[in-house]
Amino acid sequence: MSASFDDFLKLDIRVGRIVEAEPFPEARKPAIKLRVDFGGEIGIKQSSAQITAHYDPATLVGKQVLAVVNFPPRQIGPVKSEVLVLGVPDPQGEVVLVAPDQDVPLGGRLH
Repeated sequence: MSASFDDFLKLDIRVGRIVEAEPFPEARKPAIKLRVDFGGEIGIKQSSAQITAHYDPATLVGKQVLAVVNFPPRQIGPVKSEVLVLGVPDPQGEVVLVAPDQDVPLGGRLH
C-alpha cells in the first residue's frame, strides 16, 4: 500500500518534553503513564507507552519525544491516551523512543 505526501501531511507529529512519568500497573502489558508538554499551542497531554524494557519513569522526565497529536483520544484502562508517543523496535522487539538528537523548541512539527 502506498501513501501520498498529502497522507503524510494529515499526521501532526510534534516534539514534546516528558514532564511526568509513572508506572501503569493497571495496563494489560507493562507500561508507563506519561504527561508530555508540547508547548503553548497544544499544552500538556497524557499517554501511556509500553517502554518498560528500556526506560524507568524517573529517567524519562525531561526527555524530548515525538508524538502524533491529532489522533482521537483512546481509553486505555483508567488512562485517556491523548497522543501517540512514537518508538521503533530494538532487535528483541522492545520499544525505543523516537526523539530529536538535539534539544528543540516544544511543539515543533515533524517535516
